[in-house]
Amino acid sequence: MKGLIYFSLLVSSFAVFSAESDFAWHGYASQGVTQSNNSSFITDSDAVTGELTEIGINGLYRLSENLSIAGQINYLDGGNRFEQGARLDYLFVDWKLPNLGNGWQAHIHAGRFKNRHWLYSVTRDVPQTRYTAVLPQSVYFDGFRDIALGSNGILTSFTHYGQSNIWELNWSYGRSNINSSQRDFLLGEEANGEAKQDFVHQASVFWQPASMAWKVGVSWLNSDFSYTPSQQDNRLAGEANVERFMLSTQYFAEHWEVSIELLSEAQHSRGLFAPDFNDKRRGDGGFIQFRYLFNSQISGLIGYDTYVNDVNDRDGKRLEQLSNGAVPAYFGYQDTTTLGLRWDIAPKWRLQGEYHWVEGATRVVSLLDRNVAAQADKNWQMWSLQLMYWW
Repeated sequence: MKGLIYFSLLVSSFAVFSAESDFAWHGYASQGVTQSNNSSFITDSDAVTGELTEIGINGLYRLSENLSIAGQINYLDGGNRFEQGARLDYLFVDWKLPNLGNGWQAHIHAGRFKNRHWLYSVTRDVPQTRYTAVLPQSVYFDGFRDIALGSNGILTSFTHYGQSNIWELNWSYGRSNINSSQRDFLLGEEANGEAKQDFVHQASVFWQPASMAWKVGVSWLNSDFSYTPSQQDNRLAGEANVERFMLSTQYFAEHWEVSIELLSEAQHSRGLFAPDFNDKRRGDGGFIQFRYLFNSQISGLIGYDTYVNDVNDRDGKRLEQLSNGAVPAYFGYQDTTTLGLRWDIAPKWRLQGEYHWVEGATRVVSLLDRNVAAQADKNWQMWSLQLMYWW
């Protein structure tokens, strides 16, 4: 019921503009059932739940030939995966630069822009553009969905269309607000102060042949975070830096496609837990997904996703020793095998299902949670069935 109320508000807020010739808008509504067995990744119990709701409206208003405004508001309910409620996913001014010549085109986005640096970062907010409700968590970690989806700042995108290939160069700089659930994952539920992303700096390069059968890219991210404790807090003032390098590739054939992304990320934290606390670690991982189109209405997917919290402790045994057994070793990694099926049952209607078999739990809950051992077994599963409509 709450989702329907938000949906009505979203529709009414945009419908008044639909008559404008320079305005275009679209929407989507999705509802499903889901369950995580032996894990609190989705809910705090093993019960089947309807906490799989996505409702959104997006629009574009053209101010002039080269200047537009684009935005999207969204209501999400995904259990423990992210904060429930409405949010502004993006709202930015899109300035298309005059023809640069030699096959180059360029756009500048100013405001809350969308992340264009990863394979699925620009489409992860719309259910019908995702192959699964839960994307590979090594790269598209749901706990940081709102931070990773976009930033408040500026993005530039340059595209070159040549006779034999296509180049895309992206650069962005900005920051995002950190809500309480994201703060708790970073620092544990005992943190009562304010966590802040000071900046996120990103760049990426993609190449495709003129046939567009391949897409290969590399990306880089660097971000600083800071923490200001409250008067009564179990955390100290501190800061952290995250740097990520990624390799992304896709191949498209007539009836199938394969997608691969690999990442390596370094994290450096100072303060926060003790005045002299200084911790450095490097995690890595990635995924491979294979999708096959049986016909124009039905497709299937199989995927494998892996992530290691610390490359120097791949089995998590050191993590368990340092925590005196409070954090089981399997919280140091997470390996997931996925099967999915998609059926376009009618124009603009889709039914999509998936099942995930998981070993490890490093993406389930903050490793600083006092009750971390009760949050997931070593082996657990999750599944969902989702009906979606868009217009």
